[in-house]
Amino acid sequence: MSDSAATEAGRVGRAHRLDGSFYVTRPLPGLIEAGGRVLLGGVARLIERRAGTPAKPILRLEGIASREAIEVFRGEPLHVARHDLPALETGEYWAHELEGCRVSDGEREVGVVRRLTALPSCEMLEVRREESSDLLVPLVADAVRSVDVVARRVDVDLGFLGED
Repeated sequence: MSDSAATEAGRVGRAHRLDGSFYVTRPLPGLIEAGGRVLLGGVARLIERRAGTPAKPILRLEGIASREAIEVFRGEPLHVARHDLPALETGEYWAHELEGCRVSDGEREVGVVRRLTALPSCEMLEVRREESSDLLVPLVADAVRSVDVVARRVDVDLGFLGED
């Protein structure tokens, strides 16, 4: 499993106990479960223990058995192989699928998706535009007409966004 064939599921936070357990910062829900594998420090490691809450999970990984051993990785990303990602419902997308997609309003080119950002009310596409400032597009049906991950295209309604 290489970083390029994986999705970041969170980052190593502060140690939790003396046994190598640690808090996960910026966790993506459903990606880090006991019995699963993550890539950390170039090594695929089994998740031996999963505790805590969805917003603040606590993990212990195979091969890391002390507070000192996990502190070396503090701040490092935890990756999950893309083929191990859970299936999504229709109309749901992984951030890595949308990043780099061309954004248009019909035939009018708008820009390129820079990243997907989760806000409390909804997820937003941050669209990089060459001729003006970046555009935030909420991932709601009124703003996004269609997403074609295979063709790498997102069709938006600039009128709804007040960008006519």
